[in-house]
This record gives sequence, C-alpha cells and structure tokens, in this order.
Amino acid sequence: MKNYITLFIAASALYSCGNSATVEPAGSEWFDNAVDLAEAQLLAAADYCDSTILFPRALKTDYSLEQLTAQMEVPVDSFKPEIELLKHPAPEEFREVSLVGYADWTSGFFPGSLWYAYELTGNEKLKEQAVKFTNRLLPVSDMTDTHDLGFMVNCSYGNANRLAPHDSIKNVVVKTAYNLAGRFDDKTGCIRSWDFGPWNYPVIIDNMMNLDLLFNAAKITGDSSFVTVALRHADTTMKNHFRDDFSCFHVVSYNSDGSVERRQTFQGKADDSAWARGQGWALYGYTELYRNTGEKKYLDHAEKVAKLIIDKNKTDDLVPYWDFDAPAGETTPRDASAAAVIASALFELGAHTDNQQYIRYATRILHSLASPRYLATKGTNGNFVLMHSTGSLPHGSEIDTPLNYADYYFLEALVKYKRLANGESPVIRMF
Repeated sequence: MKNYITLFIAASALYSCGNSATVEPAGSEWFDNAVDLAEAQLLAAADYCDSTILFPRALKTDYSLEQLTAQMEVPVDSFKPEIELLKHPAPEEFREVSLVGYADWTSGFFPGSLWYAYELTGNEKLKEQAVKFTNRLLPVSDMTDTHDLGFMVNCSYGNANRLAPHDSIKNVVVKTAYNLAGRFDDKTGCIRSWDFGPWNYPVIIDNMMNLDLLFNAAKITGDSSFVTVALRHADTTMKNHFRDDFSCFHVVSYNSDGSVERRQTFQGKADDSAWARGQGWALYGYTELYRNTGEKKYLDHAEKVAKLIIDKNKTDDLVPYWDFDAPAGETTPRDASAAAVIASALFELGAHTDNQQYIRYATRILHSLASPRYLATKGTNGNFVLMHSTGSLPHGSEIDTPLNYADYYFLEALVKYKRLANGESPVIRMF
C-alpha cells in the first residue's frame, strides 16, 4: 500500500517550483485598480461589522417568480412546491447587507479576503482585521454538523498560517479536520454533506473543496487516516458525480449500502444541466487533489473538467451564466463567483501542466471581473468587491448580488496572477 503521507509531501515539493507561464506585469492599471478597490471596500466592511460579531455575506436583492421560472424553463404551476424555500426579502430590505454568524458556511471567506488583500498590499490595518475576524471563527472547531469546515477554516486559519503563523492555528485546523473526517462513512466512501432534506446520504460536489483541510491536518500530525478519507471521497465522487462529458451533478445521494440513491442538481437549472459554480468546484477540487498527491488520474480529470467548462462557457466576457445550460439572453443572471473560482483553479492547473491556454483563459476572466461591468466603485455595493453573482436561483436566494466567496476567489486569483507576473509559482499552500 502506498505511503500517501510521503506521496503528497513529495508532490508538494515537486509542484512548488517554477513554471514557464507568463502574464503581463502585475503593476498594470487594471490590476492596481482592482487591488486598491478591494483594500478600501474590505476595510470599510470590517469597520461596519466590527461591533456586530458577524460576517458580511451578500446583499439582499429582488426577483420575481416569473424570472425564476423563465430561467428554469418550467411553468409557474410546476414550480409552486419550491416556493416555500424562496427567501424573498421585504422591500425595505432590498440592497441591505446580509450578515451571518460563525456557523454559516460562508463565514471563512471574509477573513480570507482580508488575508489576501493584506498579501497584495502589505497594509497592516488589513492584517489586524484579518486576525480579528479569523479569531471569531474559533467556535467552528467544535462543529460536527456540517461538511463546510474546509471553507470556514482553511480560507481563514489556513491563510493566517501562511501570513502570520502561530501554533494555535494548527490546533484549530487539526481539531476541525477530525470533525470533518468524522462525517465520513466507510460504506458510501464519502463525507456526508447535508444533514437536511429528503436524501438518505447526500454528497455535493462542493464537498471536494473541503478535502484540502484534511491534507493540511495530515501534514501537521502525520496521521494518514486524513489522507485515506480524502482519497476515498475523491475517488467515489469521481466515479458517481460525473457524466460522460465530464460535467457533474450537484448532489448524489447514497443508500445505506453505498449504492447510489439518486443524482440531481439542487442549485442549477435541471438535474441534467451543468450548474456553473458546481463545475468550478469540481475543477478546483481535482486540481487540489493533484497538488496534494501527484496522482496523474486527478490531473487528467481536472483537465477534462476544464475542457468541459471552456467548451460550454459561451459568454462574451467569460463570466458564465448561472448555469451553462440556462437560456441565454441579456437578462440571464451571471455568476461572478463561478468565474472567480474557475480563474483561480485554472491558474494552478496551468502551472501543473505548463498549458498556456489555461493561464490565458484565467487572465481573460480576471480582466473581465476587474472591469467596471463587475468591479464595484468605492463605497457602493455594500462594500463588497464584485457585483453580479448568483447563489441559488431555483430557491430565489442571492440573485444578481455580490457574494463574499466571489470576492475571496477573485482576490486569490489576483494573488496567483501577481506571482506569475513575478516569475513565481501561483500554487498556494496553506501549510
């Protein structure tokens, strides 16, 4: 049996060195403008949230049932059973900042954005706020009822370890990773995602994004069980989540014996559609798997997903529609969060493969996101960085709004771009 602890540490060393990918200087006007805007917006948001002990997640936005059903191409009558899930804000709340506590799945993205902005600017005020908001997430390390622990802790404490290391950070990461691994079921071969809904044992493609936390805990402790869980989950997901064209379902639910109960797409247009952000999670997740293991099967899979995304993304500026199979038009909601996730993943995939196509594609996305079409102006947009993301259109949740995870992956992509411009590897390792 392979010693996977040795394997992924060796892989980390192998793929940390340089690559021949090149981009224009990071001092370009569009880049500097994006960084300056992010710095101002994040500091303003931190001041606003300072006394609340909460985290900014999104802006509350309006929508109509007709808009949703037109996008999903279903009659209004057939959509009625879903109305109970709709989260329509009251008119007086439109454009109000939605604040969440530490237990929300998005809580780690705001401190993570502060860390990336600090890395890009060197502004000590950003570091102070990053430390403060990261520390607010300490109770997450006691949570056992969610799979989103990687998002919550890796993005915050993981970046803190890179930029302001402290022994206490490792303790939080390890404790949280044990809780995440505790959600693994040997018969299904997966970590359980949700503890709600009609499914027997639901696993969502987003869960691929939490596996890096397990690899980090393995590096800290030397406990190979973390790696075993991560690889079982990745392999089972690769087997059951993907269609022949390498698009993926959002949800796969398993029976108690490990067989597949059903496959569906909860936040996308239809069960057979390619929900844009879900494809981004898949691309990013398997790119990370290759980084952590050096196993070529994960690299091959990531490249097949990348091809699917590039083939299906038909927008003029490469910021995708909320679902790749949504009816295209001027009013079709975009998803800047999906664009940012895809760009960040492609910068790393380009480094692993020395494929300039990925680097160019990711750079084109960054140029679009940094343009006035998506980049906010100072003091607007609820002090979020990017406009025009979509959370869950089928549930009337966060449609055409800023989202904190769009900002996080945008800033991460900017960090990777800057590294490439300086002749460095864009691959980011928390530990």
